Amino acid sequence: MDKLQALRAFVEVAESGGFSSAARKLELATSSVTRAIDALEEGLGTALLNRTTRQVTLSDAGKTYYSRAKRILEDVAEADAAVSDRGDEPSGPLRVSVPVEFARQCISPHLSTFLSRHPKLDLDITLTDTVSDLVSDRIDLAIRLGTPPPDASVISRHIGNFSRYVVASQTYLRVSGTPVEPEELTAHQSLRFSYGADRQVWTFCKNGVQSEVVVTGRLKTNNSELLREAALNGSGIALLPSWLVASDVQSGRLTRLFESYEVNPNNARSAVTALYLPNQRGSRRISAFIDLVTSAADLR
Repeated sequence: MDKLQALRAFVEVAESGGFSSAARKLELATSSVTRAIDALEEGLGTALLNRTTRQVTLSDAGKTYYSRAKRILEDVAEADAAVSDRGDEPSGPLRVSVPVEFARQCISPHLSTFLSRHPKLDLDITLTDTVSDLVSDRIDLAIRLGTPPPDASVISRHIGNFSRYVVASQTYLRVSGTPVEPEELTAHQSLRFSYGADRQVWTFCKNGVQSEVVVTGRLKTNNSELLREAALNGSGIALLPSWLVASDVQSGRLTRLFESYEVNPNNARSAVTALYLPNQRGSRRISAFIDLVTSAADLR
């Protein structure tokens, strides 16, 4: 068994916790897997695995070796994919970073169809609202809401826009009144998303004229779904993306305010951006997932 195959055997044993289960996944004889691990340990002069009759675990040396071996196998798979991914059909591993609620609302309902359409693609999605470092986090494609700062080392591709709605429940509006003009928000409880600065401004634009309103309220969070729930429960007025609350507005659970205005928080833009490294230019995997995002989120 060659060294690369031996590394695959070792990683599989470490992840499955046994020689027999690893052999089944690799479609090899258990004895072949055992000999491969024995050869690795002999060559290294140390035990990689702690073996008992009941379980197999990594030794201290094995933990270090596992992380390096895992990275090597991922690099090999990525190299293979980089060559084969220029064909007609997307293939190989694709590691994607997507904002949490955007993924749940817009991407999740379409994943089954996407995977059926691309049977040679292996998808690994990380849900996070923090900005991923494509290199250190080993991310092939990051989907971001807004326009990221310029970065010459990364390709930034604008793939669409969405709207933001100012919404409240009828319960809240009956008790606190319905604001007619944006400046009336200063007398209301605003449910605010954490954008970093404590002072938050909602920017309204109508017929080319822009105005700013400083909003305040007792609830601020970095999770848009929590703000949606708070708005539904009558806790205040929220500024939320259309892809999150459009169905609530349509059903009457939430009422949209200031419909004639375009509105954004602070300096944020209502844009969806795809970020990837220059060596991924022309990747069928990248293009396929961007197409999914564009159609699933109904970006204009």
